[in-house]
Amino acid sequence: MIALAASRPRSNIRVDLQLIAEMVTPGSRVLDVGCGDGALLDWLQHNKQVDGRGIEWSQAGVNNCVRQGLSVIQGDAETDLRDYPSEAFDYVILSQTLQATFDPKVVLGEVVRIGRRAIVSFPNFGVWHVRLALLLTGKMPVTDSLDSAWYETPNIHLCTITDFVELCDDLGIVIEQAMVLDRKGRPRHLRAPGFMSNLLGEQGLFVLSRR
Repeated sequence: MIALAASRPRSNIRVDLQLIAEMVTPGSRVLDVGCGDGALLDWLQHNKQVDGRGIEWSQAGVNNCVRQGLSVIQGDAETDLRDYPSEAFDYVILSQTLQATFDPKVVLGEVVRIGRRAIVSFPNFGVWHVRLALLLTGKMPVTDSLDSAWYETPNIHLCTITDFVELCDDLGIVIEQAMVLDRKGRPRHLRAPGFMSNLLGEQGLFVLSRR
């Protein structure tokens, strides 16, 4: 049995998670898919009083969340999201998780079905220094956002910002807001989506909804 500890609000979270948190309306219903150690969910519950839930594949991550008093279950986004009713949440958050799924197309369709809005972020494989590293070395690059060697990375389906925009269009998903981030998770002042955002953005951050 896991001992529950009194949940204490975190004083700070990663810059990119702060940007996601700013997009969430106080008091809303939130599902964080691939919530990791629960940093974002914990912050949202204490600072925006959301009704928060989480799904995490890692048992260690689930244990850490539960110790903080967070409502998180162990589950697989590939199979478990289909059990949620449509529009069960105001927001479904998929932060740095989509590229680690076996079927991103199905997962993306599910998050916009069960959430009135979905907030999705991912590393951009089209950023200039990744392209340059491939050109000059002929090897899979390792960066701040893609920080594992090819043989041990959790990332299965890497994509570019342009790839993601095309997938949303194919699925009939509305992009309500798009943002590109630098390697520290801070927003870059570029029009997104677009050629320069795909070339210079380290990460993509999107707010999505169904048509």
